[in-house]
Amino acid sequence: MTNFKFSSLLLAPLFAVLAACGGGGDKGSSTPTNTTPTLKSIALAIPSSTIPIGSSQTITATGTYSDGSTKALNAASGLTWSTKSGGASVAQIFSSGKVTGVAVGTETINATQESVVGSITLTITAPWTAVSAGGFQTIARKADGNLYAWGQNNWGQLGDSSTTPRNAPVLVNAGAGTTAWKQVAVGDQFAVGIRAGTGATATGGTLWAWGYNQNGQLGVDATQLVSRSTPTIIGKDTDWAYVVAGKGHVLALKTNGTLYAWGRNANGQLGDGTTIGKSTPTKIGTATWIAIAAGGTHSLGIQKDGSLWTWGGNSDGQLGNASTGADVTAPVKIGNLTFTSVSAGAAHSMAISANGGLYAWGLNSSGQLGNNGSTSLTAPTQIGTDNNWAVVAAGAIHTMAVRTDGTLWGWGSNAEGQLGDGNGDALAPVQIGTGNNWVTVSVGTGHSFGLKTDNTLWGWGRNQEGQLGNGKNVLSPIPVNVPN
Repeated sequence: MTNFKFSSLLLAPLFAVLAACGGGGDKGSSTPTNTTPTLKSIALAIPSSTIPIGSSQTITATGTYSDGSTKALNAASGLTWSTKSGGASVAQIFSSGKVTGVAVGTETINATQESVVGSITLTITAPWTAVSAGGFQTIARKADGNLYAWGQNNWGQLGDSSTTPRNAPVLVNAGAGTTAWKQVAVGDQFAVGIRAGTGATATGGTLWAWGYNQNGQLGVDATQLVSRSTPTIIGKDTDWAYVVAGKGHVLALKTNGTLYAWGRNANGQLGDGTTIGKSTPTKIGTATWIAIAAGGTHSLGIQKDGSLWTWGGNSDGQLGNASTGADVTAPVKIGNLTFTSVSAGAAHSMAISANGGLYAWGLNSSGQLGNNGSTSLTAPTQIGTDNNWAVVAAGAIHTMAVRTDGTLWGWGSNAEGQLGDGNGDALAPVQIGTGNNWVTVSVGTGHSFGLKTDNTLWGWGRNQEGQLGNGKNVLSPIPVNVPN
């Protein structure tokens, strides 16, 4: 009889069970390892690190992991966005990564996931909202109410407290003002501007001037005709609404529509019935005006009823009174048509009628009237038959305009590229480019400026004095952008 040890019979099945459950054996060879890669860094990208106020761009985030792989990150992956300042006073960031400019300044945007942070710094700028070109200089306004100037500056007409020419935008000195700028007008070698706000503010609604002052066009001093390189207040009135500048004289409207004038008056361009210059604002009659324009030696205006009135020099029929030669020292009504806007060049005049038609008269030596000829006209004459003109600007010997469909047009001399199409002179309106997003246009002696619907600013033509603002002094026959 074979003898068995009871203990060995019981333990054998127990070892089998333990082995099946993973027990026993070499414990080290069965320990699990974690192979999931970890997020190491976050890179942020944006189309442009400069964003105008009110516009938006989208920031994208890419994560790099411990195994070298990369992956797009977003809210679904756990990504969160924030500003370094913790607020939204300069820029506002949304969960989608879209960032919107709120105010001028700089802000850092942070993207965070799994305690890893990626950052990008943005600059918020004010977009361009208005532009005035005159002589050999340009001044434009931004959405924050600041003025920037560039071009010729021999008399301080850029208003930056110097007489140094600039080929890129420089900030116009605020002078003693405490409010932003509402409007600016550039003359031959001087400028005038109106402060934003109303009389309830310290300087709201006040009128300022700077630059050349030989003819009293700054309106600031009745005894000393001293040029100024810093904006200087004209009087104390706080109800100025609109101002225009000619070669050496200024016209301005009060909020009640009354007309004032000052500066050179040798041809009666002030409209006060004399040919004596005025160095301070002088009230012209009692009529109510809705539009005004100042040219080389003449002036134009539209009264409340839409009627057209002209006065001043008439050497080339620029007054539209069917004659040439004799100056007119007080406003005289021209014809029976009604108009909505006027523009005065060196010796020609342009106007848009109430039904959108374009009219021209005066000197036509380079085709600046746009009537497909070079013969001067002494009375308002319609140019073409189209009735979709919105803005017109008369220069020295060229004219630019914008139609209601947003297209840009030019005619007259193109000797310095001031029409913007890269071709020669044009005796009739020619479209400049194919864009349909132009809002307004302004012209100087040999250069032009336009503003687009996206608030970008473009200049073309003469640039010897830096009046295009693109950092160069070489003319451009086609529009070039002024960096914001």
